[in-house]
This record gives sequence, structure tokens and C-alpha cells, in this order.
Amino acid sequence: MSYGIPAAQPSADTPVCPRHPDRPSYVRCQRCGRPACPECQRPAAVGFQCVDCVNEAQRSVAGNKTIYGGTVRAGRPMVTLGIIALCAVVYILQWIVPNDAVFQNFAFANIYASPESGVFEPWRMLSSAFLHSQGFILHIALNMYSLWIFGQALEPLIGRARFLALYLLCAIGGSAGFLLLTPMVPVIGVVGASGAIFGLFGAMVVIQRHRGGDIRQLLVLIGINAVLGFMVSGIAWQAHLGGLITGLLGAAVIAYAPKGPKRNLLQVLGLLLVLAVVVVAVWIRVQTATF
Repeated sequence: MSYGIPAAQPSADTPVCPRHPDRPSYVRCQRCGRPACPECQRPAAVGFQCVDCVNEAQRSVAGNKTIYGGTVRAGRPMVTLGIIALCAVVYILQWIVPNDAVFQNFAFANIYASPESGVFEPWRMLSSAFLHSQGFILHIALNMYSLWIFGQALEPLIGRARFLALYLLCAIGGSAGFLLLTPMVPVIGVVGASGAIFGLFGAMVVIQRHRGGDIRQLLVLIGINAVLGFMVSGIAWQAHLGGLITGLLGAAVIAYAPKGPKRNLLQVLGLLLVLAVVVVAVWIRVQTATF
């Protein structure tokens, strides 16, 4: 006669999955903090969420609206993919258009934000976010990878229109941060999506916090990237800071606008207010600048 050997049971001090109490689980859900075994883990922007939190988020969507009022879209995050594609096309144009014309006509420098400079071209505060350094391929590669990771998490949560508005706002905020924290002269041209990417970092912190998730890994990620901005030459940490602050403010508008029939209007007005604050800060800076 043979006897089966009973499976080892977790001790009282070992965290276990609530759905499978016989399984020790050392990975915790980023939203609720409970242990989750591999079967119950679902990938999130940073780390994992448990299947219960994912199901709860799906149930909280009323009709065809996301929890933040955007329209639910099935499939790939098209705005994120569109921005990546646009940056890739522009990068190719930077290589094939002669005389460095793309950089010369669309990169941002502080003098382009001042009417007194004689070369007032404020649209460069946005257009520069779609250009990247030709001398450092990792510049565009790392930015596009970060955009993909955070875009596919944020875009379905807040909706395409809100995501696009937030991204463009953060891009402008990044240029504004560079303008506010650097001298007007000498002329230094800056390009890159990193200001907008840092804005998405900040937005994810706000959204994750609003949903009750753990933001510690996000803060570590932001801290590491912030330190790299000071250690690696040629990185405009000022743009990172400007984009981060803009993303925090913009996401707070989207996340904390009161639910109800006027939520969409309040979100639009709130984002316009953030843009107005950025514009006023830039205007004060250029009014006090000397050439």
C-alpha cells in the first residue's frame, strides 16, 4: 500500500496568493498591495496588478467610457503608435534633407520664444519634441521605447483625445522648462521627446496614485532618469523637469475632475489653464530677458 505525500503548506509568515492560498507569492499587486501568484499577475506599466484589480477596473467602465471619461477603444494604442511613427519619419527626414534643414527650421532655442529677438517662432516649442539627435541613435530609441511602455498604459485609461492633449502639453512644458532655467543667450538648440516623456512619467504617478496603486517603482524610475540628466552631458534636465511638472498638473486635472455631465468641460478648461500658466511663465521670462 502506498501513501501520497501531502504538499508543503506555506508558513504563517509567508505571503500567499488570496486566490490560491497554497501558493507562496512574493510579487505584490501595484494597486492593492496584495500578493499575487504568476497565474493571477497581469502586466502593468510598472510591475504587475492582480487579476481582481484588473477586473475591478474593467467593471468600473460605464458603457463605452473609460474611468476618466474617455472613449473606450479596442485594439492598439493608436495615438501612441502615431506619435512614434511621426518621430520616426521626422528622424529619417533629418538624415535625407540636405543642409540640416529639418533641425534648422524646427529645433527650439530660447530666442525663438521672444518677439524681441527678431526670430519669433514659438511653434518650435512643440515641433522640437518630434526631432532627435542624429549623433546618438539611443536618443530616439530610448524615448520611443519609453513612449510605447507608458503610452499603452495611459492611453486606454484616459482615452485617445486626452492622451494626445496631455502629450502635446507636456512637450510644450518641456520647452518652457528649458527656457525658464537656461540663459537666453548663447543660442543652444534642443530637440527630443524626453520632456514629453517625463510628462508621461508624472502623469502615470498621478493616475496610479488616484487608482490606489503603489507608485514607489515609478518614483525610483523618475529618480534614476533625473540623475542621468545631470551625469550625462548633452541632456537638457531643464526640459525633463518642465515636462514632469506639466504632466503632474495635467494628469491631476484629468484624474480629479468631478464626475458628472460637466466633467469633460472641466477637464478641457483645466488643461487650458495649465497651458495658460506655462504661457504666462514663458511671457514673464522673455519680458525680463536681455540680449
